Amino acid sequence: MIKSELVQKIAEQNPQLYQRDVENIVNAILDEIVAALARGDRVELRGFGAFSVKARNARVGRNPRTGAHVAVEDKVVPFFKTGKEMRERLNKGA
Repeated sequence: MIKSELVQKIAEQNPQLYQRDVENIVNAILDEIVAALARGDRVELRGFGAFSVKARNARVGRNPRTGAHVAVEDKVVPFFKTGKEMRERLNKGA
């Protein structure tokens, strides 16, 4: 599912809201999650999961095409851990 499909689905479930308003709401939520992660905060949505950031140290990598060694700088990457309720709902049919 892409963001436009999510907006469409929410708009269908809430006919009292205009689609542009739903799109603004979805964008505001995603922007706030990104802003919190940029500050180094953790974002937890109960029943869904938690977003956090992890620091990766600098290292020496390898170019898979040429085999040459390349320096990979340290960086911060987003990390998502599913919540217990989501795992249970996904594995209910298994």
